Amino acid sequence: MKLSVNDRLILLGIIPLQGDYTTLKIVRDMRDELSFSEEEHKKLQFRQEETMVFWEEGLEDKEISFGEKATDIIVDAFKKLDSQKKLRIEHMELYEKFVEG
Repeated sequence: MKLSVNDRLILLGIIPLQGDYTTLKIVRDMRDELSFSEEEHKKLQFRQEETMVFWEEGLEDKEISFGEKATDIIVDAFKKLDSQKKLRIEHMELYEKFVEG
């Protein structure tokens, strides 16, 4: 699946930080895959202003493959946000890809 910078940041923000050992191993691998390399950081020039994160355009979407369990973790995270009525407008596109797609 091709993911934009924004998609990657959203997923990094919703995947769980707690769980059983097996889940956390998968989450760690996902975090590594979704995270940004030194080269990407230099190109994007991330900056934070208050609660917003900004970056420079120009980075191509990254192809990331998610296994069945990793996909389940993401789907569960989105469903939890939905049931708690904490979904945000920026989650919509990824929610539709993972939960409804």
